[in-house]
Amino acid sequence: MEKHGLRERKKQRTRHALIEAAVRLFEDQGYDQVTVAEIADAAEVSPRTFFLHFPAKEDVLLADADLRVDLALRAIAERDPAEPLAGVLVRAMDQMIAHAWDSDLPTGLAALRARLAASVPALQARLLQRYLTAQADLAQALLRAFPGRLDAITASALVGAMVGAVGAAALTALRRGDGPDEVRDAMRQATALVARSVT
Repeated sequence: MEKHGLRERKKQRTRHALIEAAVRLFEDQGYDQVTVAEIADAAEVSPRTFFLHFPAKEDVLLADADLRVDLALRAIAERDPAEPLAGVLVRAMDQMIAHAWDSDLPTGLAALRARLAASVPALQARLLQRYLTAQADLAQALLRAFPGRLDAITASALVGAMVGAVGAAALTALRRGDGPDEVRDAMRQATALVARSVT
């Protein structure tokens, strides 16, 4: 058990080192100029190790995106039967926001991703793919959580409104140069705005 824990901690340290190296190199040299081999070298691992953690270079910028979605999915699946729809949506978004505040925001990863997404087609495509997949998964989870109350269109519209509002608020705050606390507050404000329209 202890050996497994040690192995997992080492894996997380390596992953974190790859993210830090990528962020530093992308900031210094520009995204297109940096290779996977250079990121691996800066993190003192092999390119093979890089690919054990990330399928492609752009995935470094999307680190832990799946974990954030999983947290939201779990929040929806574990809802109290008496919890209202708006409350479930807010709690799911809060899980995602809290994780972003703990990881992407303080490291500068979120700000870098926002800047690069405006100019790197490969990253734009990957972000859109992740975004659409996450929305579809969240909408399906909402349908399962509220059988008979929601149809597919309504569930998709609610998730789209919430995710879109939170993403737009975060992007605006990041482009404005806000710090992690302000970005988190902007995302929470967007969540509250959408929640007020849910009955």
